Amino acid sequence: MSEAAMSKPCGEAAGEKPARQRILEAAFSAFMEAGYAKTSTLEIAKRARVSKRELYALVGNKQEMLAACIRERVERVRTPAGLPEPHDRQTLEHALVAFGTQLLSETTNSTVIAVFRLAIAEAVRAPEVAHALDSFGRQASRAVLTAIMAKAKSYGLLSGLPQEMAEQFAGLLWGDLMIGLLLCITDSPDPQEITRRARSAATAFLRIHPDTNPTAAAGTSSPQAGT
Repeated sequence: MSEAAMSKPCGEAAGEKPARQRILEAAFSAFMEAGYAKTSTLEIAKRARVSKRELYALVGNKQEMLAACIRERVERVRTPAGLPEPHDRQTLEHALVAFGTQLLSETTNSTVIAVFRLAIAEAVRAPEVAHALDSFGRQASRAVLTAIMAKAKSYGLLSGLPQEMAEQFAGLLWGDLMIGLLLCITDSPDPQEITRRARSAATAFLRIHPDTNPTAAAGTSSPQAGT
C-alpha cells in the first residue's frame, strides 16, 4: 500500500472529497433544509459519512460547523489582489470600484444569500447564526473598506471619519438591492450590472467628498509648474 493511501482517514476512498469538506457541505445543506436549530450533529455525520467522533475532531460542535460554513462562503471578500494604494483621486476611485465589484460579486451569490436567509429565519432561536454571519461577513468586509478610507485620508484625499465614510459608500453601493434579493423580488445582478453599480457608487461618493486640495494635486501631477 502506498504512503498516500495509508495516510487517508478511515473510510475515505480514493478520489473522494476530504472528510472535513464533506462535513461542511453536509452541514450547510442540512442547515438550509431543516434550519440550524433542528439540525443534529448525528444527521450531519450521517450525510458526511463520518462518525460523530471524527466530526467533532475535524470541525467541532454544531456552532463551530456553522461558523466554518459561513466563513468559507464570505472569506473571499478581501482587498482585491494588486490594488494600488489610493494615493490620488484616480487610484482612490479605482480602489472603490474594484472593492465594490468584488463585494457585490461575492455577496449576491445565491449561496451567500441563502446564508443570510438562514440567519434571519433563525435569529430568535439561534442568534449565534446572525452573530457568526455578521462577524465573518459584514464586519470583515467593512473593515477592509474602512482601511481604504483611512489610507486615502492619510494622503489628504478625504476628510472625515473612515468608518463613517465606509458606511456611506456601502449605502451607495447597495441601495435596496439586498432587501430585494432576500425577498426574492430581485434577480442577482449580472457582472455588467455589478460593475455599473460599483462605478456609480464610487462616482457619487467622490462627488459628496470633493478634492480638498486640488491645487496641491495639480502641483503633484506637474512638478515643473512654477519653476
